[in-house]
Amino acid sequence: MNLIKLFTITFLLTVGHTVFALESDAEQPVYIDSNTAVYNDKTAISIYTGDVVTIQGSLNIKSDKLVVYIKDGEIEKMVFTGKPAKFKQLPSVGADMIYGEGLTGEYYPSEDKLILIEEAVVSQGNIRSESQLIVYESQNTMIRAGDKSSDDKRVHSVFKSETKKQDNK
Repeated sequence: MNLIKLFTITFLLTVGHTVFALESDAEQPVYIDSNTAVYNDKTAISIYTGDVVTIQGSLNIKSDKLVVYIKDGEIEKMVFTGKPAKFKQLPSVGADMIYGEGLTGEYYPSEDKLILIEEAVVSQGNIRSESQLIVYESQNTMIRAGDKSSDDKRVHSVFKSETKKQDNK
């Protein structure tokens, strides 16, 4: 029976995907494409390596390695690493794309929460934030950066003004 589950999960993770409505990103399947994949049924952990691409709706994550933790048949947490690992997501129709990167990331699909750790950067339009820790909650498009435990872990933000085009008359 466990072998059937593994083949079913592998099939679902490797079939083609379609970008769905942004409001339903969290309800969409998670697709993973990689050079190698290993699933351990005892620990319920899958490990993917080599040019890993993870997609759920409009969320797209690219990393060197991805570890997926499964609990009760559902993805509980995904930990991705890279130099850096990157993500992008369109938060809503007409909004600017959100881009982010970090050396390590954690994604919690059921919470629509993505955490970037170490050399973390998130940008949207003309706004950019850098910190050692950035939490991105995609459901309400909220970004929290920094760590209150230390003044050494500062957040650096940049807001660029939009240039206005002037009519040449």
